[in-house]
Amino acid sequence: MRLEVEHLSRSFGAVKAVSDVSFGLAAGRMLALIGPNGAGKSTCFQCINGQLRPDAGRVALEGRDITHASVASRARLGMGRTFQIAQVAASLTVRQHMALALAARDPAVWRSVTGRAQREALEQADAWLARFGLAGQAERLCAELPYPELKRVELASALALRPRVLLMDEPTAGMTRADRRALMALVRQEVEASGLAVLFTEHSMDVVFGFADAVLVLVRGRVIASGTPQEVAADPAVRAAYLGTAAETAA
Repeated sequence: MRLEVEHLSRSFGAVKAVSDVSFGLAAGRMLALIGPNGAGKSTCFQCINGQLRPDAGRVALEGRDITHASVASRARLGMGRTFQIAQVAASLTVRQHMALALAARDPAVWRSVTGRAQREALEQADAWLARFGLAGQAERLCAELPYPELKRVELASALALRPRVLLMDEPTAGMTRADRRALMALVRQEVEASGLAVLFTEHSMDVVFGFADAVLVLVRGRVIASGTPQEVAADPAVRAAYLGTAAETAA
């Protein structure tokens, strides 16, 4: 398994935000973590990413225990992250932002004093932008981009670090159905090309049922169901607690 979460728990005072959560995520798979507001999804994400320390349980990345590792250490070991609100440097151009991401992956190339090496590095940035449909936006400031393109910049920058596991917190929030599907198609493309493992939270059921290989449902901090999207959609407990008729609409 690329990512293993075992008996993860985290409380805030008397409130059990996450309680005994366990799951595994294999290479080349996309796992959706869903549930109503307050279900514990964000807390679970933060414990996996290292922003919070769990009260109990274990997190392992490719067999290595990272439960107490820092966010930076997890990133070096191959854990990437995108956020509900795109995290980009608004004052940089799209090319500069991409170059910065590539520099984080390979600082030696970008420290080179030779003009040839710098040109090659910028060509790498341009190649990444073309791959994500952003070639025409290279000279624009990130602050000027429409939101769907901004999310593509964030995704491209995260993938430039070549993570083994990518955590995506509501990646399509605030986007139209067409833009949601376009962004997640890029993610699926990377999953199939490189074996990337993706864990994502999402409220849009068309994204969950259109792209997830498996679904995990949290309610009040506990896992109440897991399985394929079709299995989860048909689960009476899930329908009563969260999906209602949304599954039928999205299927």
